[in-house]
Amino acid sequence: MALVRWAPEREIDRLRREIGRMFEDFFSPGRFPTLFGRLREEEFPAYPAIDVYDDKDNIVVKAEVPGLKREDIEIQIKGRDLLIKGEKKKEEEVKDENYYYAERVYGAFSRTVRLPVDVKSDEVKAKFRNGILEIVLPKVEEAKPKEIKVEVE
Repeated sequence: MALVRWAPEREIDRLRREIGRMFEDFFSPGRFPTLFGRLREEEFPAYPAIDVYDDKDNIVVKAEVPGLKREDIEIQIKGRDLLIKGEKKKEEEVKDENYYYAERVYGAFSRTVRLPVDVKSDEVKAKFRNGILEIVLPKVEEAKPKEIKVEVE
């Protein structure tokens, strides 16, 4: 039998890899779907869900905020950042032990949306109807697309 020199750094590195592999296996998706699976980002998308689109002269943001009142929502614009914040309050107080399911989310939220162009913050308009918040943000003149006719000679 040959003598092998002991290298503690190799043993420590091997142990670190084994522990890392053990944690990856333990927390893998599907292993404990009701406990650890809920921590995955795809199951908790950003709230509120939004659509952002360009309609030539404006940037339009539509946000789903069901169950809120107009006074529960605040909108701020700082440069190219649009901040939507608010609070969804629980309607009634029911003791936790009486629940069969509790999937609705309550509490304060805030969502910052980076706008693709500069907007005229003093001309922003917002409408709220049927749980949909629509924010119309007029573009500054430099950001509007310009059409240039090309003449062929």
